[in-house]
Amino acid sequence: MKSIRNKYLRFCPQSGKVVGFKTPLGFSKLLMPVIGFAALIWIIFRVATKPSRVSYPCVRAAMPLASSFLGYLLFLGLSTAAWLRSRKVQATSAAAVMSVFALAGMLGAFYYETESASPREIQLPTIVQPANQPMGTAVGIFPGRVVWVHDPNATDENAQDTEWFTSSYMDQTVVDGMLSAAVQNLTGQTSDGAAWRAIFQYHNSTRGKGAVDYVKGEKIFIKINATSSWSGNYRTSDLSIAQNGNKGISETSVASVLAVLRQLVYVVGADQSDIYVGDPMKHIYKHLYDVWHAEFPNVHYLDNSYSTLGREKVTASTTARIYYSDKGTVLRANVWDPGRPGGSPIYDDYLYSILQDAEYMINIPMLKGHKRAGMTLFAKNHFGSHTRADASHLHNGLVAPMEMQNGVTRPGYGLYRVQVDLMSHSLLGKKNLIYIMDALWATDYELDKPLKWRMTPFNNDWMSSIFVSLDPVAIESVGYDFLRTEFTAERGAGTYVQMDGVDDYLHQAADSLNWPNGIKYDPDSNGVHIASLGAHEHWNDGVNKQYSRNLGTGNGIELLKVGRVTSVAEQPRAVPQQFVLYQNYPNPFNPTTVISYQLPTSGHVALRVYNTLGQEVVTLVNGIQDGGFKSVTFDASRLPSGVYFYRLSTGSSALQRKMTLIK
Repeated sequence: MKSIRNKYLRFCPQSGKVVGFKTPLGFSKLLMPVIGFAALIWIIFRVATKPSRVSYPCVRAAMPLASSFLGYLLFLGLSTAAWLRSRKVQATSAAAVMSVFALAGMLGAFYYETESASPREIQLPTIVQPANQPMGTAVGIFPGRVVWVHDPNATDENAQDTEWFTSSYMDQTVVDGMLSAAVQNLTGQTSDGAAWRAIFQYHNSTRGKGAVDYVKGEKIFIKINATSSWSGNYRTSDLSIAQNGNKGISETSVASVLAVLRQLVYVVGADQSDIYVGDPMKHIYKHLYDVWHAEFPNVHYLDNSYSTLGREKVTASTTARIYYSDKGTVLRANVWDPGRPGGSPIYDDYLYSILQDAEYMINIPMLKGHKRAGMTLFAKNHFGSHTRADASHLHNGLVAPMEMQNGVTRPGYGLYRVQVDLMSHSLLGKKNLIYIMDALWATDYELDKPLKWRMTPFNNDWMSSIFVSLDPVAIESVGYDFLRTEFTAERGAGTYVQMDGVDDYLHQAADSLNWPNGIKYDPDSNGVHIASLGAHEHWNDGVNKQYSRNLGTGNGIELLKVGRVTSVAEQPRAVPQQFVLYQNYPNPFNPTTVISYQLPTSGHVALRVYNTLGQEVVTLVNGIQDGGFKSVTFDASRLPSGVYFYRLSTGSSALQRKMTLIK
């Protein structure tokens, strides 16, 4: 019985667990040429209709099979030609032998490809990092501060990993409160409005504009991470997510972006028409668009190729460029300039126009590991900000350009890291207003589904967290510590974050003393080498999670914990304590508008609309409501044009605002 078990089942050598089935050797070898032929035809069909698909992961996955099949045909053709030309039995026999060896070799290659290891079969030992040794210069209103808000109620613990992305598995009111608590604690303010004023004033002062607030009309770009929206993973008719094995890949959540949109429109006062959302290299799925567009119909929803379905096709800038500081010594060119004699490689990239046109950017990545970079946070999310069809030309600037299965070919410290250029470019990292890391759902590597976390304080539940900071190095350092502590070989997940040198780019972003010989980071090619971008260090341990500013031993990172945090010095829950009635949007309107408000606690609420004579027109809300953010759509299609007032009352408090209906 044991021999049969070993014959047909595949086991992970580290864990001893069953990871798959073995196909009988003879059958698999005979089947491989058929699979290779099918892979070749499929690639030709896909790429012929859209050449950029050559970069899609599904196409890349099929390439080894197709190339092996072509090699098989080549060897078979050569051996056949040798046999036909042969006039001697000996030569014929030799050709036949060559044919047999070629066939066996190619079948062996097919067999090898189909037996390649899965992400969890290759486990790296847990890396040990020195604790509380800060480097670099911390930045921010409170230098080096990273706010971590954790609330298990933000996500449904019973959510399936293939359905997590739908809004039904997230409590938007809780997420709104988490972001509110985060910005207030980041700035030391007691209201969202004051917090955002402080954020804009700090950011603008760092860009030489002076300590000025947001000005109406300034454009804001929300950069999301849409990892999975490559061809085959969505229906072309409506951009809804496809029912296949890639369903549920981890990326920016619907709730985190909606919370940011509400803050920008209802608190900051930005017009919807001045806000842009998207991942320029990808698409916005239907389940995201439907939620965001329902409340914010005038926001611009950007898409790589669609100009229908409410999306706007992104445009490439003809002037905005990033010049990688390796100057062609590390990164691959991938494309050549045909305008130059003989052609010459191109090592810099054009960026999308939105990055040039927007005055501010808010980059919202999901916390997760990565097969090539070890982790993918704010810096790595900009691999989707340039205008090439894919980012493979940037891979040589990472720890494992060919992924861990093929060896960590660029381990360690003091090597050129492309993330530093992305973090410091004037249109990328330098335009980033606030760093908001979506960790409601977090995972071990970029193509995996969300995983429940075992470390303290998550207790085998979803991470249900949001991190914010004004220090780009500090927040990525904190994300790295969470990932490397959770995703170990003992955890049984992918261990890409344990690769040696994953945080090398953070060392270099923090301090120029860590730059490689011959590298001077100057991504704008203006002759000005970058200064320290922030503070980097590692926490003392995975239970207490304390950095040098928490311990009072250095000027590095401060991790401020808000929410239900155990085994640490818990901070008071900074839920908004104000009773707020926001200005309706749009205003003027015809015939519908959205009225939003925020309640500090539960209680009886009444929201009524009056005309200029003080007569009640309609009651929109009259009943008990829980505390948190609320919004109501007011339909005035049956009312005449004019000025109206809406009044919100709860207990002894009441607020009133004016709105204008124009038909």
